Amino acid sequence: MTIGGLQKLSLLDYPGKPAAVIFTVGCNFCCGFCHNPELVMKNESRIRNQEYSEEYVLDFLKSRRGLLEGVVITGGEPTIQPGIVDFVKKIKEFNFLVKLDTNGFIPIIIERLVKNNLVDFLAMDIKAPMEKYAEVTGRAIDFDLIKKSIEVIKNSGVDYEFRSTVVSGLHSSEDILDMAWSVRGAKKFVLQQFVSRDNLVDESFVGRQPFNKKELEDLARQCERWVGKCEIR
Repeated sequence: MTIGGLQKLSLLDYPGKPAAVIFTVGCNFCCGFCHNPELVMKNESRIRNQEYSEEYVLDFLKSRRGLLEGVVITGGEPTIQPGIVDFVKKIKEFNFLVKLDTNGFIPIIIERLVKNNLVDFLAMDIKAPMEKYAEVTGRAIDFDLIKKSIEVIKNSGVDYEFRSTVVSGLHSSEDILDMAWSVRGAKKFVLQQFVSRDNLVDESFVGRQPFNKKELEDLARQCERWVGKCEIR
């Protein structure tokens, strides 16, 4: 496991639970609007100098038993980490709830975590409609893997959400509806309004204006033709 960040308390990342957030280093996607370029670009010296050992993180979590309820594992992309399953097993030994954030490109890891009762909440990002995945993620994508992860998560028996960060000028209204359709039958789909920052993977997204609020609210209502609930975050 390569860990590039540890947020010792979050009241937002695990719904309804005080949680620690673990940030893994490296991603198999390269989305231009990503807020964590230092995690995606894993050779960047700044993050290499701030890595946390597994032992440090596990010792910290052990000391927070009874104070925290959950642990969120995010990135980067956690499922590319060779030791992710064993690492989560160690966390579960402390009786924490575990939430995994994933892009869904490695469904076999999601399946292993589910089958071994190692995960309590799954949050999968839907980056784009199928035909635009390569454009948005900067990578050649086998969309069958994305579809497999969607089905694994919907049938997992654990709490979950699908979510899409929507970026004006990159995603059209039709794209957003297509993304909702791709997870049809899901109980929850979240539209995350893109918020510009000074440090993004692709600097051309800096200063990009968000979607009009009213337009996004209307799209959320339309998305509910295919999902149980669509909320804006």
